Amino acid sequence: MFLRSQIIAAPAYNFTPHLEPIKLDQNESPYDLPLALKKEVLARLESILFNRYPDLGAEGLRHKLSKHLNYPEKGIVISGGSNVLIQAFVMAAGIGHQVLTVSPTFSVYPLQAKLLGANLVECQLNPDFSLPLENLLQKLSSGQGVFFLANPAAPTANLFTEKDIETLAEASKDNWLFVLDEAYHQFSNTDSQHLLKHYDHVASLRTFSKAFGLGGVRLGYALMQPSLAEHIQKLILPFSVSALQTSIAEIILENPEWVKTRIEEILQERTRVMQALSHVKELEVLPSHTNFFLMRIKNPDHVYQKLLEAGIVIRRQDHLPMLQGCLRVSIGTPYENNRFLDIISKIVGEA
Repeated sequence: MFLRSQIIAAPAYNFTPHLEPIKLDQNESPYDLPLALKKEVLARLESILFNRYPDLGAEGLRHKLSKHLNYPEKGIVISGGSNVLIQAFVMAAGIGHQVLTVSPTFSVYPLQAKLLGANLVECQLNPDFSLPLENLLQKLSSGQGVFFLANPAAPTANLFTEKDIETLAEASKDNWLFVLDEAYHQFSNTDSQHLLKHYDHVASLRTFSKAFGLGGVRLGYALMQPSLAEHIQKLILPFSVSALQTSIAEIILENPEWVKTRIEEILQERTRVMQALSHVKELEVLPSHTNFFLMRIKNPDHVYQKLLEAGIVIRRQDHLPMLQGCLRVSIGTPYENNRFLDIISKIVGEA
């Protein structure tokens, strides 16, 4: 067979789209750009020369991100989605070595390890979803490669302690590329930039898909020391981020108050929805530091199907290790959340 055996053996990334009007299944922002900002985007697009290549490495957007984050330009790498950077990190340090992560976690880490032929090592989280610190430290002391850790975590939505993160950063400094996936950090008010100043092997992976509300634009970026960014940039295909993508992201960065307001609304709704569900005896709502939460229930399939029938799609997670009976719910608009609460209260007693 002309294909690599790892490609044939690896599972595909599967996602089944649904046409239900209330979509709470992909941890997206429930808010589209308002018409005023869309008009700004369209005006910006008029100035683009469609016959010319975009910036080689999204330098214009990198400059704006640098100002927005107060972070050195040369330490920023931008790609067409954070998944692309996950692949780049595995290519940089995992091939021929290990991809270390926890379980359960974001499925793209183990998937890329398998596709690229790296040795996948997974450490199961503790029963309370905290880090299996001793197990991870043992793996870090005896191996080499890339270590992925989402914080806040996905799909469990919890936050690991700053002390544990710093311990892992110190333990991994000799033989590992340590990638902290901070896709949801705006919802937990956390930031690992202080680690990046002290460790040249640590990268913070981020996205425009969540708090910025640009899931359909497909843009991700990573922060790291310039010495590391120079090499990771080599793995991002030249001219792969289009002028259309960067123009939309630049408009968002120029309107930080809109983003701030949306984050605040999502956090308020998260508190309201979770408090309302905490009074339902038939289900358990797990703590969250993200724009989604897990709820554990006796018959998740029944609840999932009944919600679908009512026009609401959420995400099943009960097939994952340690998440038996769990369903994942993204925070929507107040109307969507009210509808979800109304329907769940009617069907949960039947489950």
